[in-house]
Formats: sequence, structure tokens, C-alpha cells
Amino acid sequence: MTTLTVPRRHAPAVALAAAAAFGLLLGWATFTLHGTTPLLERATNSVSTWIVWTALAGALVRTRGLAVLSGGLMMLATCAGYYLTAGVGDTLGTAVVWSAAGLAGGPLLGWGGWTVRHGRGDARAAAGAAVTMVVLGEGLWLGLTLHYWGEAAVYLAVGALLTAGLSLYLARAGVRRWWLCAVLAPLFAGVFYLAELFVLDRLIGAF
Repeated sequence: MTTLTVPRRHAPAVALAAAAAFGLLLGWATFTLHGTTPLLERATNSVSTWIVWTALAGALVRTRGLAVLSGGLMMLATCAGYYLTAGVGDTLGTAVVWSAAGLAGGPLLGWGGWTVRHGRGDARAAAGAAVTMVVLGEGLWLGLTLHYWGEAAVYLAVGALLTAGLSLYLARAGVRRWWLCAVLAPLFAGVFYLAELFVLDRLIGAF
């Protein structure tokens, strides 16, 4: 029996193609699952869901640069998948804002996923906090801004568990100051929430 392998020189192209394909699928699913069940709708129509997948993509590739590119490409593809399915129409401005946000957050989370798995030193703990801040920050947004306290509690609990899990992973990997992940996560989450409140929300409201 022969094993199908991808030549090393083709691996970056395959990784980027996979990131784009998954992003398109996620964007399509986000729109398609509107109005189905609250769980499925929230699981796809979520900043956390869109962005955290880029961290996983970053963790799965070989190089830091490819992780950054994969993160940005996945977020652009996710926006394209959503708005092509929904129809751009009068939402072109909103699509541009979300695409710009994806270009900012996607590479960061792609780097975060790669660094947690492959990086060195305290950067791994900071990267772990950057990954979990998205879930915690969205929990803050749901609670403090939208007053959806039930959903907020779920997001905050998941974010706390994710932070604890990554901290444990880093401790077992021998990262000296693994606890920085738990310390920085809520601080980063606060910054993420403020960015949503004072930048992203105002930009979307302008269209």
C-alpha cells in the first residue's frame, strides 16, 4: 500500500488552499445556519468562532510566516463566504469593515496558534493569552454591551477553561513562566472588548 504525501515545496500552497476553503465554508455556514437553533447560530455567527479557528490553522502549519498568512487568508475567505452567500447589496461597507478586522485579527491569531505550539520562551504564554482573549472578550461584549448575560456566562466559562487548558499545556511543555497565559488573558480580553466597543462597533454603525 502506498501513502499519499505532499511534496514539501507544495505544502505552503496546500495549507493556504485549505485555509481559504475552510474560511469559505465557515462563512457560508454562518449565514445558512441563521434562524436554525440558538446553539448552531451562536456557534457559527461569532467573532470567537471565526477567529479561534485561525489559531488552530496556525498551530498546524510548519512556519510562522505561513501561519500568519493562513490566518489572514482564512478570515478574508470567511467574510467572502458569508457575504457572497448573503448577497453584498447594501452591506458592502460592513463587509469591508469585517474584512479589515479579519486582516487585523487573523494574522495575529495565526501567529498565536503557531507560537503556542512551536515558539520559545514567554512568547508562548503571551500567544496563548492572545488566543483565549477572543472568547473572553466576546463574553464581555455579550454581557456588558448587549446584556445577554446567559450567553456571556457561557463564553466566559469556555474562555476560562481554554485559558486553563493552554496554561496546563504550556506548563507540561516546560515553558518557564507558563502562568503568564492566565495572567495576561483577562488583560488582553479587556483590550479586545474595548477595541470592539470603540472601534469595530462604531465603524459598523457608520454604514
